Amino acid sequence: MSEGSKKEGLRERKKRQTRQYLSDVATGLFLERGFDAVTVAEIAEACEVSVNTVYNYFPAKEDLFFDRSKGVVDRLSRWVRARGAGESAAAAVLRELRDEVEAVSPRVGLFEGYERFMRVIHGSAALKARLWYIQQETAEHLERTLCEEVGAEEGDLLPVLVAGQLNWAHGTLMAHIGREMTAGRKAAEVSREVLALLDELEDLLSERVLNYAVRAPE
Repeated sequence: MSEGSKKEGLRERKKRQTRQYLSDVATGLFLERGFDAVTVAEIAEACEVSVNTVYNYFPAKEDLFFDRSKGVVDRLSRWVRARGAGESAAAAVLRELRDEVEAVSPRVGLFEGYERFMRVIHGSAALKARLWYIQQETAEHLERTLCEEVGAEEGDLLPVLVAGQLNWAHGTLMAHIGREMTAGRKAAEVSREVLALLDELEDLLSERVLNYAVRAPE
């Protein structure tokens, strides 16, 4: 590795650490006081940086709370792209969701303290609007992925419909987890319940959706 590469690596690591620090401090303030009650200037002061520095890393205050939204937006697409031979897009998404739920994974909100994050969201119209936007981005991202995976022709509506159905299943599951965790239930208990919900969701999907974008054997 050249000296220039080392310096670039250190610089990028420093930027990631700074970004994470800003988000962690901001999230702590949001959890304590609510999203709307905290200003970017207060976040900057708590982090001992300028307001411009905060905006350099996070263009909007909502980005400080949803700092990992990119991983959520492309989640379904990642699962579809990684599906195995003979597996459909829907089967891959449902399998991955089951794996996350069975593992009582924090990635799907199954952890102690998740209810605090949900209460912050419910207390802010700006955060609820951003959450809706993230859900729309997720569906659009999946639609593009499905088009690429099946080589869909322009004007083909099937990728749009399938993406909408899978995004609905994912969103329904996440909303249920959010409600139950906010109600003070234990993650392990909610996990068992959500596994049954997944079976119900799968039963509601048509055979056309369940058999769409099956990966051919290699």
